[in-house]
Amino acid sequence: MELSKRLKAVAGLVTEGASVADIGTDHGYVPIWLIQSGRAAKVIAMDVNEGPLERARGHIRSKRLENVIFTRKSDGLQALQVGEADTMIAAGMGGGLVIRILEDSPEITADLKEFILQPQSEIHKVREYLNQYGYRSVEEDMVEEDGKYYPMMKLVHGEEAPYSQEELYYGRLLLKKKNPVLYQFLQREHSLKKGIADRLGDQTGKGAESRRKELQDELERIEHAIASYEI
Repeated sequence: MELSKRLKAVAGLVTEGASVADIGTDHGYVPIWLIQSGRAAKVIAMDVNEGPLERARGHIRSKRLENVIFTRKSDGLQALQVGEADTMIAAGMGGGLVIRILEDSPEITADLKEFILQPQSEIHKVREYLNQYGYRSVEEDMVEEDGKYYPMMKLVHGEEAPYSQEELYYGRLLLKKKNPVLYQFLQREHSLKKGIADRLGDQTGKGAESRRKELQDELERIEHAIASYEI
């Protein structure tokens, strides 16, 4: 099973031999790859909608993997039982939804050992939530695919020091390891934000002034992150 660059990077964060709950499984491609590659021992492919689950079942049957990949209709983790999995994947969904999934099933999240998350938005809010509620990041990655940048993380239960603003937005471990893809992203973001600020120019009015301040804060945060690569 061939995966996109993004999904292969997500799947690559799974610890070998894991029992995985794949939340929002869509076509079931990640579960199939995890089994075929020998990365996972068992996968429960879960989705809130029947349509994606039916597509996933078809792909799983075509690979004759029904004995190791099980499908289940579920809103987040709610149809998962304690002890059925040790790892969860939540990839390709909004940050707010990722947080809600973690909040809605406290007994399950307490039982899980590893959490592989790839939020599509509001990643700073996700990191803030994780840091506040006892999740510790042990691995981070970032890939570029078709002009878009996708950060992802692997977490376990545990405490760690509060994050700086740069770490919330760009990832403590990505910055620490001077991840080259993050550096490309930062350079692009700086160029884009600078261009917007220049076009805003000397426009007046409350909206323009508020936007100018917002852009200045964003540029300073990006510049601080870029500067960390030079240390």
